[in-house]
Amino acid sequence: MRAALVTEYRKLVTTRLWWILLLAMVVYMAFLSGVLGWGISQAGGLSGSDVGGGTGTVDTAPDAVVRAVYTIAVTFGYVFPLIVGALAVAAEFRHQTITPTLLAEPRRTVLVGAKVISAAALGLVYGIVGTLAAVGAGAAVLTLLDKPTFLDSASTWRTIALSALALALWAVVGVGLGSVLTNQVAVIVVVLAFTQFVEPVLRFVLSLTSWGHGVAAYLPGAAGEAVSGGSFYSESGVGDLLEWWQGALVLLAYGLGLAAIGRVTTFRRDIT
Repeated sequence: MRAALVTEYRKLVTTRLWWILLLAMVVYMAFLSGVLGWGISQAGGLSGSDVGGGTGTVDTAPDAVVRAVYTIAVTFGYVFPLIVGALAVAAEFRHQTITPTLLAEPRRTVLVGAKVISAAALGLVYGIVGTLAAVGAGAAVLTLLDKPTFLDSASTWRTIALSALALALWAVVGVGLGSVLTNQVAVIVVVLAFTQFVEPVLRFVLSLTSWGHGVAAYLPGAAGEAVSGGSFYSESGVGDLLEWWQGALVLLAYGLGLAAIGRVTTFRRDIT
């Protein structure tokens, strides 16, 4: 198992893709965090939906504003570790390196497990760096606007740590998805379509109903936000969130569940 872990991790970090995506994530998160920090501070609140379908303005406490700004990577940036995890499997099928991989490690369950663990480790790197980029930019803007940053609060650093954990779990989900959908182009299209359009729209629609809040909480994006304890969406009143440990279990269940499906389908077939 150790040899498989080392091999899979080296596959991830010896290509240019991982650091290019990481750099893009840093720039994107810093930009969004800075803009959001400025916008919310100037507006004095967040526009959102009230329970039952009405719309209005949700007056947020300063710490809630900070929570929305600092967790922006969990709200919008999880697509980066998700893609890295998915391509850890799909790219092997695209470039036909899966054959020598299986010759080196014929135990397919071990191989899938190694991919999951190695992707989680790299996902944690994305989580730490991406979250710190958001925190740095957001705190800088809040400081310039003479707003509290709450960086001296233990609860803020707890939120930051849990945000990094949430992004690490997204890499696990990516491996699971890549195990089921091995076409590289298709998996990227599915990831982008679901994360940028399908789930946000679905969560908004469900938030307009009295029963939809509970259902939306179990969607993968909402589960990831629950891990950090808050998000831009939740502070806007778009749906309720689970407890952080419940969100972690739900997100982990998505990843391991998809990986298990991939093991008994994709990795059960003859691969040449």
